[in-house]
Amino acid sequence: MNVAVLLLLGLGLLEAEGRCFFNRTEEHCVCYSLSQESLSSIIQCLPASVVEFWGGELERYAAFPINDLDPSAIEMLGSLVIRKIIFGDLLVPEILLARVLRFFSYTQVQELVFESCIFEGRGNWAEMAGQGLPILSLHFHNVTSAPLTGREQDFSSLSGWLEILQELAVTGSHVTSLPCGIGRVFRALRSLDVSQNSLGDESLMPAFCEGAFPQLQVLSLQRNNLTSYHSVCESMQLLRELQHLDLSQNKLMADPSSSCQWPVALRIFNLSNTGLDEVLTPLPSNLEVLDMSCNHLHAVDISLSSLKKLFLSQNVLQAAPSMRNYPMLDTLHLDNNSIAELPWDEVKLLGHLRDVAAAGNPYNCSCSGAGGVQALAGLVHLGQGWPQDYRCHSPPHYQGRLVKDVPVSVLQCNSAAVIAPVCIALALVGVAGA
Repeated sequence: MNVAVLLLLGLGLLEAEGRCFFNRTEEHCVCYSLSQESLSSIIQCLPASVVEFWGGELERYAAFPINDLDPSAIEMLGSLVIRKIIFGDLLVPEILLARVLRFFSYTQVQELVFESCIFEGRGNWAEMAGQGLPILSLHFHNVTSAPLTGREQDFSSLSGWLEILQELAVTGSHVTSLPCGIGRVFRALRSLDVSQNSLGDESLMPAFCEGAFPQLQVLSLQRNNLTSYHSVCESMQLLRELQHLDLSQNKLMADPSSSCQWPVALRIFNLSNTGLDEVLTPLPSNLEVLDMSCNHLHAVDISLSSLKKLFLSQNVLQAAPSMRNYPMLDTLHLDNNSIAELPWDEVKLLGHLRDVAAAGNPYNCSCSGAGGVQALAGLVHLGQGWPQDYRCHSPPHYQGRLVKDVPVSVLQCNSAAVIAPVCIALALVGVAGA
């Protein structure tokens, strides 16, 4: 029994016949080493809703004739409850995939995943012309295949299915371009994830050409080779339905001469870990969520009247941004910056603010500094970092102490407010005695 089998048993997966394993509810089945000999074992997985196939010898069957199904086989496929199929660590002859894929039309499979696979050769996709499939979600991760350029006809043959696809992910697969003609096939696509690839600024404009991805709402370009903030903005102009854009883990720079406006529908914008030392403008005017964490920002001086969530953790901010610029804000994260005091006087005026995270800052525990944090803790949720990660940096006699333990009573923090009335009272007593 190999290490993978032992691991599956340790995770509570039960062995069916041969090389297939169920979880305890028999909803998830994992099979290893696909081959003709393992067919009887695979049949045991038919009652599962999620089935995984890892490793095997599909290339041996690339030339096998595949006949049309008889009515009883079609009825059996239609009765299966399998909704998701995962293929991993396989060499997939594309000619075989092209002949087999059409049989999915008889099933209720909605999600298809290829993980760490190599697609070999070119399939005869003309056989799929006009063929519809129930699959709405298609994922490829760490796969190798022939370049997409020049394969527009293959995608056109698959248009009967791809025109209804709603979710597509091609990640970690060294993609350098998305031809315009391919994007035009995906008429109903709502979510596109092409993160961890090799897309550059020059590849975006052709990818999102007129007519490409007309219904796209969520786009992830995380961890590619993008460098120009404004070039990306210009490439997004035709994505009129775009609501969520992730540009994180790219190294972006601004072009001060550009005045590009982002799609008006954009509501969620992720610019985290992009190497920025300033807030690039213009920002989408109707933003509700902005993530600029893990950058080198020294200050944030922007105004976004619709913003609800602002993430600025792990920057070098000397002060929190003015709350007056975000009247609708309900979430503010400022962890691990260089902030000495929180703007308590401004925060308490925001009726929507409920979630504040500001751990790991070098707090000045003067009465106003410690008092502001303590008052804030009584008004909003300070996250898991409170109170153990809120510590004093100054003055010296409080250094290292928890902010929550700093005394901030009137007697200790404003002795003048106590001494003055006492002096007045003593003076009055003296006058009365005289």
